[in-house]
Amino acid sequence: MTLGAEFIAATGGDMSVFGSSDRLAGVAGLAPVPRDSGKVSGNLRRPRRYSRRLLRMFYLSAQVATVCCPESKRYYQRKRAEGKSHKQAVLALARRRLNVLWALLRDHKLFETAAAHTGATAV
Repeated sequence: MTLGAEFIAATGGDMSVFGSSDRLAGVAGLAPVPRDSGKVSGNLRRPRRYSRRLLRMFYLSAQVATVCCPESKRYYQRKRAEGKSHKQAVLALARRRLNVLWALLRDHKLFETAAAHTGATAV
């Protein structure tokens, strides 16, 4: 459970400090920041200051999920079909997993896959 320990260590165990999943994504380096000039707008880049530990935790989690979780695998394959590189697709999946984790912690719920949920109703 190293990934969970890394997440708790990086966040200090208090999610209210961030306020939203977008803020947490910015701290983790998963949200692009504008690099605009006076005339040009819409240029996005990775922030210079972000938590490398959080980024690594979400990136590794997303890479494992592409193999183990069918929903994440479909999302990854969809991003690859859209023309994204492997790294871009994994980072997109990492951002999606961050949003799901935020919602689970906010609502005090456990993660259930869609297959487990439909299997329970079929019984």
